[in-house]
Amino acid sequence: MTDKATSPRRKNFPLQGKTIVITGASSGVGRAAALQMAKAGASLVLAARREEALREVADECKELGGDALVIPTDVTDAGQMNTLAAMAQHWGGKIDVWINNAGLLAAGAFDETPVSIHQKVIETNLIGYINGAYAALPHFKAQGFGLLLNNISIGGYYPVPYATAYSASKFGLRGFGEALQGELHHYPGIHVCNLYPAFLDTPGIQHAANFTGKVLKPAPPVYDPQRIARAMTKLVQSPKSSASITGLSTLLRLAHAVSPLLSRRITANVIELYLRNADEVPHSSGNVLEPVDYGTSVHGGWGLQPKQKVKFLGAGLAAAALGLGLFFLAARR
Repeated sequence: MTDKATSPRRKNFPLQGKTIVITGASSGVGRAAALQMAKAGASLVLAARREEALREVADECKELGGDALVIPTDVTDAGQMNTLAAMAQHWGGKIDVWINNAGLLAAGAFDETPVSIHQKVIETNLIGYINGAYAALPHFKAQGFGLLLNNISIGGYYPVPYATAYSASKFGLRGFGEALQGELHHYPGIHVCNLYPAFLDTPGIQHAANFTGKVLKPAPPVYDPQRIARAMTKLVQSPKSSASITGLSTLLRLAHAVSPLLSRRITANVIELYLRNADEVPHSSGNVLEPVDYGTSVHGGWGLQPKQKVKFLGAGLAAAALGLGLFFLAARR
């Protein structure tokens, strides 16, 4: 008899039997992760504000060999998140993995961006993840196992002028994730993994609230979100506490650690230079206050591909050239 662990089906579908919840699953990294994990045989619980887009993702997941349940959810609503967890557990019999991924981006000078926009970004990016953890952990503790995967971004280490609420939310997420890891050391079967990817080619820029008055475009290098999805799939199988995914993330983290004052000033100067020369557009709240019906794909269509390895640059040059890219980092939703 063939052992289950080494059977052909086990090799072809390494996530067979796992119930995985993904927030922000309607586009970008969330959609890419759902499709990648469906190929591996997972049962996906797909959550986001846009039901129609979620149903499209669910259909694709089923075509790829996985199963999928659609639950429209606003991550800022703790009650909806608790319902999401309860329905996922009922449907799958357990929750193996919870992926906090929903996120928003707002660009603009701090005092020229409406406070309601700042508040919603923080509620979604930070409180939304806390709501997710609060909903998932009781199930993990009852089961004795589970993986909480927080998709944070390098923004958790590298502050971005003209994206203050975004920076606040990402720094807060890093602190939250690491503190929670400390609390859960008594539960060897429960893992918290924090991801810090760099700049991604997702629809996030199209969705962003924009109060700069200028066109937002990504600066290279921009990474394929499918790369992050593959990394997530590996982490589901072999959890670890932290993952940067790209060498660029490590470089930016080092640049700010070595000279935070210099990195802040150079990044602000580079962003201001870009904004002076960019084309003008009207202010927009994007998808921050309400969901939008565009931008439901995995990719943003920027067509920018990085080299597989980013060579070391001087810390100042790295902060200048790459800080601009971080400013236009696409939110994962």
